Amino acid sequence: MERVPILKIGDILLVSIQVDMSDQTAVQLQEDLAERIVATGCHGVIIDITALDIVDSFVGRMLSTIASISKVLDAETVVVGMRPAVAITLVELGLSLNGIRTALNVERGMELIAAARAEEHELAFDDEPDVETTAS
Repeated sequence: MERVPILKIGDILLVSIQVDMSDQTAVQLQEDLAERIVATGCHGVIIDITALDIVDSFVGRMLSTIASISKVLDAETVVVGMRPAVAITLVELGLSLNGIRTALNVERGMELIAAARAEEHELAFDDEPDVETTAS
């Protein structure tokens, strides 16, 4: 069985799918990615599908499942490298890829993740209670 490589780039895991996704490969990728997110504490996952000529309902569901798993583990998922024909097919199949952001390339995907993290930190600081200090 082929394994999909998972590379760590800073605070992001990069998954480049270069093989046809069988059921076994997809399940293994989900397990490997979940373990790597926990082990590294990464907050972003970029899935590069540039090499995929066809994305069927199986691959669409697999991407959605990976995004859901990643979100539960506090990591944002961005799919990059989608070809126009793949986008058209996904829309025709009615697959909305819930929970997944998309970007044209890896660089834009990294920018999306960085922006999401910055926004998350900003919201976290806004939610902190004001602390008043009194002079004695």
